[in-house]
Amino acid sequence: MNEIHVTVFRREGRRFFEAQWGDPITGKKKTRSTGKDRKRDAERVAGELEAELRDGRYHHSSRVSWADFRDRYEADVARGLSDSTQNLVVTTFNAVERIIDPKYLQSLSAEQISSFQRDLREPAQVGRRFVADSTIRSYLRHLKAALNWAKDVGMIATVPAITMPRKRASGDMKGRPITAEEFERMLASVLTVVGKKSPESWEWLLHGLWWSGLRIGEALNLHWTDDRLLRVDFEGRRPMFRIRGDGHKSGKDCTLPMAPEFAELLYTVPEEEREGFVFDPRPIRNTGRCKGRMRLDTVSKVITKIGRQANIKVAENAAGKIKYASAQDLRRAFGFRWSMRVMPAILQQLMRHESIQTTMEFYVGRNAEAAADVIWDAIKVPTDGSAAIVSEVSNVRSS
Repeated sequence: MNEIHVTVFRREGRRFFEAQWGDPITGKKKTRSTGKDRKRDAERVAGELEAELRDGRYHHSSRVSWADFRDRYEADVARGLSDSTQNLVVTTFNAVERIIDPKYLQSLSAEQISSFQRDLREPAQVGRRFVADSTIRSYLRHLKAALNWAKDVGMIATVPAITMPRKRASGDMKGRPITAEEFERMLASVLTVVGKKSPESWEWLLHGLWWSGLRIGEALNLHWTDDRLLRVDFEGRRPMFRIRGDGHKSGKDCTLPMAPEFAELLYTVPEEEREGFVFDPRPIRNTGRCKGRMRLDTVSKVITKIGRQANIKVAENAAGKIKYASAQDLRRAFGFRWSMRVMPAILQQLMRHESIQTTMEFYVGRNAEAAADVIWDAIKVPTDGSAAIVSEVSNVRSS
């Protein structure tokens, strides 16, 4: 905190001396009356005020505007976060301003925040889209973190209550793992969606997502030689990924295993061609003005168009809205396949999950039917429960 000094002065024609200081929260000049007409008494009041300011005991929070709070939080806190998190903070604040439009920080109440949730989920304005509960939870987490910070630095005395939307039932994903047959249908639909300009670059990307389990952002950042984000490493005993902290969700530099099938796919690229980005899908038709690499969100939308063209439905909500296969569903397919092959701790590394609970929730235990097939096949008993089982049960009952 900057050094705080409170000075006293008396305006012409005024009876009482006034105290003046630079607000430690907003940086703006603040003034208040001391209620004293003798300078010595006014200086004593100013000294007490100065001590309160330095100790963080002085609260004049009702005068902190929302704009001042936002500027300070974005400058002091958000600037030190990752680019994606900064964007989420900005998006959250923009949503609060659009729906609530608070003038002062202290005026943001629990009732308003509850109404904020409701408006996001069921927008009254015609043409506005509803926001998924997972997105609402993200908004509220960032808003709560910002308000807790505001309380810590003395901008507000208390943080309004924030009730998070309930999470979906355990393991209830927003899509599903697609099958090998569906993946072939996606490949067959590439030409129809992207045109004849460069369909092979999109087929290469789809194969990479299917065999690697990479998130779409990770795949687009994957580089043959540059380790500033995410790099292929063929130098050790086994193929690996070298990942810098700003290249994936955990935010930590690390080396992680690569699935053998994906390594075999990469080995098909001649050594002299292993430079630049591993995946570089080219602009599709009607995007001739696009220069350089395609944006992540654009690539994601194209893959979803391919899933729609292949008519691969992965989810449907209560209103009948259908979700078609996306890049994330290719990743889910990878996770599902490997959940039958390795223990959860290994699957966690393959999926690059920060928490083992994520691995357990979304992949381990979702394959009960596949596990049942393995169990029944192991003793080669007909799945209709005939003959051998009936005979065995009869013997047990008669004995």
